[in-house]
Amino acid sequence: MKINTNSQKVKEDKSSFPRLSRKRDSAIEEALTRGVERIYPSHEALERVLMSGKKIRLYAGIDPTGKLHIGHLVILRKLRQFQDLGHKIIVLIGDFTATIGDPTDKLTDRKPLNRKQVLENAKNYKKQIGGILDLKKSNIRFLHNEKWTNKLKPEDMLELASYFTVARLLERDMFQKRIREGRDIRVHEFLYPIFQAYDSVTMDVDLEVGGNDQTFNMLAGRELTKQMRNKEKFVLATKLLTDPSGKKMGKSEGNLIPLDEKPGEIYGKIMSWPDSLLETGFELLTNIPLDGAKELLKNPRQAKVKLAKEIVAVCYSESAANTVEKEFEKVFKNKELPTNIPEAEIKGELLNILDLLVKTKLASSKSEAKRLILQGGVKIDGQAQADWQKTVKIKKGLVVRVGKRKFAKIA
Repeated sequence: MKINTNSQKVKEDKSSFPRLSRKRDSAIEEALTRGVERIYPSHEALERVLMSGKKIRLYAGIDPTGKLHIGHLVILRKLRQFQDLGHKIIVLIGDFTATIGDPTDKLTDRKPLNRKQVLENAKNYKKQIGGILDLKKSNIRFLHNEKWTNKLKPEDMLELASYFTVARLLERDMFQKRIREGRDIRVHEFLYPIFQAYDSVTMDVDLEVGGNDQTFNMLAGRELTKQMRNKEKFVLATKLLTDPSGKKMGKSEGNLIPLDEKPGEIYGKIMSWPDSLLETGFELLTNIPLDGAKELLKNPRQAKVKLAKEIVAVCYSESAANTVEKEFEKVFKNKELPTNIPEAEIKGELLNILDLLVKTKLASSKSEAKRLILQGGVKIDGQAQADWQKTVKIKKGLVVRVGKRKFAKIA
């Protein structure tokens, strides 16, 4: 099989490598340790390469199966550390692999996406990633694995598959669990790590970066690179941002914070995090020295404020972070109404409270509206509502509140 390299071979710098500064040594150590779960084959082996002064090519893949979220921020920040060290960065948009669906951590078979869905999901990725990586530098590229994977012929696929054994692919934890529970494993899911591995071979990378839940897939690429290119490929697995129950924060678990969420929503959601999540948040999502973070954690509320502002500043700007901090203090500390409340025009003088919540878009359905009321999460003009059968008198300026952060005003 002819490997498609897209003219991306790394040109070795044959000149003598300059002696690295102490500051640069520290930056390398930070890249290899902060938020890092494990490095394959070893921390020491990758450190030797980086300390030699050699510029490597590394990548992280993102399948556009939904919005970019705070979990992606962990990986993108790690890429930024390497970018600042002068290494060559590839952000791989998995527009082919997304149509398969990564089975990682999925206990039921994952339904494939069509091409239209994938392109729709990915349309704002580059702009959002530009808030974390420096797109003005020449050491960053965006590639798409659909361009080379769709060129594989049946004979190429057979050769590619011959490098893997069924026993090796079946080692995946989620597959083992499905087998024990009598659940299906679809062939397209079985092929996912093979296609991801081929990405590493095609791009001829020296290092792949991903969350530790991607270790199996990344190591498949390491093994295939050894066999097809006879070269070392390093794997850096980062720690995961998990909720208090240990579940990964992401779209599959329903606890994600999208990177394009409004600044106030990002800030508010971080402020609602349990104290137990803060230390990990500082380590994975900020540049604040860990000793400084530990000092901040002595006052959990102030630590949350700092963490929330840092994340909003990354996703938007420092100005936006300062604005939402003041707004948050106004609403939650001083018990005032938000400066800007979405308005809803409602006709009629009387309306059932369930219909009111739906019409103001504070609830998606009457059943959700009823649940919110019974949980004590609804207020009208500051008064808690407990009767889901209540009829509300509609008037201009009436303020409806759901939970801590959702408001609507009758226009």
